[in-house]
Amino acid sequence: MPNFCAAPNCTRKSTQSDLAFFRFPRDPERCRIWVENCRRADLEAKTSDQLNKHYRLCAKHFDPAMVCKTSPYRTVLKDTAIPTIFDLTSHLKNPHTRHRKRIKELTDEDIRRMKERRLASSTDQLSSGKDDGADDGTGNNDDEPQLSTEEKEFREYLRSLFEVVVMLGKQGVPLVADKIPEGELKSNNLQALLDYRMNAGDEALTKRFEATAVNTEYLSAAQQNQLLDVCENTVREEMLMEVRESRFFSLVTGDLVEFASEKHLPLFLRYVNQQNVLREEFLDFVPFDGDEPVLVERLEAQLTDRWGLSMEDCRGQAHKATGTSTTKMKAVAVLLMEKYPLALHMPCSHMALNIHLANSLPFPNVQVVMETMRKIGAFFRTPLTQEELEKAISIHYQKNEEKGTTLKQACGSGWTEQHNVFDLLVDMLPPLLLCLDVIRDNDDGKFVGSVTSDAYSIAETLADFEVIVTIVILKNVLTFTRAFGRNLQGETLDVFFAANSLTAVLHSLNEVNDNIDVYHEFWFEEAVSVATVMDIPVKIPRLFLRKQRAADMGEIQAEPYFKEYVTVAVIRGVMQEVEDMFCETNLKALKCLSLVPAVMGQMKFNTTEENYADVYRNDLPNPDTLPAELHCWRIKWKHRGKEVRLPTTIHETLQLPDVKFFPNVNSFLKVLSALPVLKLEENKSDTASERLQAYFDSMPAKQWNKSLAVLNVNTHVKHDLDVMVDKYCRLYVEDDPEGEAKLDEATEEDATK
Repeated sequence: MPNFCAAPNCTRKSTQSDLAFFRFPRDPERCRIWVENCRRADLEAKTSDQLNKHYRLCAKHFDPAMVCKTSPYRTVLKDTAIPTIFDLTSHLKNPHTRHRKRIKELTDEDIRRMKERRLASSTDQLSSGKDDGADDGTGNNDDEPQLSTEEKEFREYLRSLFEVVVMLGKQGVPLVADKIPEGELKSNNLQALLDYRMNAGDEALTKRFEATAVNTEYLSAAQQNQLLDVCENTVREEMLMEVRESRFFSLVTGDLVEFASEKHLPLFLRYVNQQNVLREEFLDFVPFDGDEPVLVERLEAQLTDRWGLSMEDCRGQAHKATGTSTTKMKAVAVLLMEKYPLALHMPCSHMALNIHLANSLPFPNVQVVMETMRKIGAFFRTPLTQEELEKAISIHYQKNEEKGTTLKQACGSGWTEQHNVFDLLVDMLPPLLLCLDVIRDNDDGKFVGSVTSDAYSIAETLADFEVIVTIVILKNVLTFTRAFGRNLQGETLDVFFAANSLTAVLHSLNEVNDNIDVYHEFWFEEAVSVATVMDIPVKIPRLFLRKQRAADMGEIQAEPYFKEYVTVAVIRGVMQEVEDMFCETNLKALKCLSLVPAVMGQMKFNTTEENYADVYRNDLPNPDTLPAELHCWRIKWKHRGKEVRLPTTIHETLQLPDVKFFPNVNSFLKVLSALPVLKLEENKSDTASERLQAYFDSMPAKQWNKSLAVLNVNTHVKHDLDVMVDKYCRLYVEDDPEGEAKLDEATEEDATK
């Protein structure tokens, strides 16, 4: 059963943290002092025996000098230890905790008595320190337990191991070397680095492995996995402590990743830390098998049971899904919102809205186009293929050099991920196919076989009239959402106006739907024109024709076929997706961005946040005073001095020193900032999702490792090797000498195999 900390405003428990927990002392006088310092009025009536049996305080509430480690797996307090570090104010910002661990209001007599006791305690400690210094020149406490020589050596050995493993993870070096013949020694990068450290004079490792046979691994696969698990969990716990302190967060998932033939979902959390900076961190991979309810259960268990978070504090969710996983993740989002209505399903700021909308359409032809676009983006990532593409653009547009130059500038790195990608793709189709044909012919032998094979595969897909029609239809339909999507991922003012322009976007899409015959006629002519330039015949898909003959249906022409199965399907699918992603609650949340002073100024300080605040009413510390506070907030900025610049973003606003005097506004902005649709701050050079993708791109798929990926992506997270050593000793070594013997036996067994 886990231990819970009895301190007010402390939510730590032993299953979520590596901190030690200490019982209240049995000595009545010391126990009374602990209770007084805790300021828990409900504990004053309890006896010292009751408190000792049922209540604990975690190590965070004691001066570090009062905490001693007697061994790698045991922590104790000094006899004179008294808890002095408490958070007695954060409950004012969190009304949900007011009914628990109620903090006692101190009277003048209480304050006087506490001051007297602290003064006496300080005097005693000072005199005690002088006496200790006189008796012992080192100033050490002789009663403080010391580690044995064996324990110290074992800890130094573990520390060296963890240092090597962390270095491998942060540098993106796989544990196992690639392409090792089976007949040779199964060496790996970890073994090589351990050899290097021993040759460089690492005594702890040398003592450990000097008797090991030269043809055996130093560490078994099980031991390596234990080390990796401890490193990964320690780094993750650092991030989770920040999330718990911030309380509100949003859940973001990435595209599927495959480890050992099993699909996993990358899991990110977005939150505002104690420095009021928006963070998005990668924490783990979640298995993707099972149906939607199973996946929802798994996500909940990960967040609540394993990480100690509350789904009631989840304020947003975004799923960067592609291909067949899109439908499943949409169902997961719906199920999560049914259970947690404030976990608003929104687009992810990392992905252009038009690409998100196209990915969400469950039609095979659209999914083929999106998969081909991803292949094109990866194919032209190398300078050689990019150079060939630019040559093809120059050849095709030699009579229109201005357009050719524009296209060459536009098709740089990441062009397949932009808001206007479908406009670019339609103009690029003829030179793109020409470029792919040149590469797959490979007359000058510049390209390796895998490149020519990829060129052939992409070219065959683009040479299909159904694909061309789908691209042209997507381009024209998504023209109506392009500006909306660009604003949605722009500055705070742009997002606010985007939320207010959704009605116009839906009106335009409805107008197209009502006049679909006219629009389709123009769009189909455009598709035929592009196909003619590319020498591609206009025809109905072969699969449909075969089904038509089998059903003995009458002959159908190309134009009505593509109208029914492509144009109508795409326009209605996009309309439905926009309505789902920007429901009334989502729009209310985005319209609350008028709290940002620059937005207020643009609206002439005539804003009505009160009308939308009911969405987050329960998240505010004093919701009843919100109207009066908002009035003061508007007056403050409306009558500012001429030299005062209006903050333009949530981040700027939260950094203001006087925002703390507006507790409701402060809480409101923190919740809004965590919404996944809002872009991260410009000072973030690269996002966690980009770092994760860079890790996967840096090595073959068979060398991917989940734990090393967590370490590599989170190199900025501080880590303490001693904490890792303590955790390893606690989890895998019950008794140090016995543990060493067991590890030695395991090593010897490996050597004899």
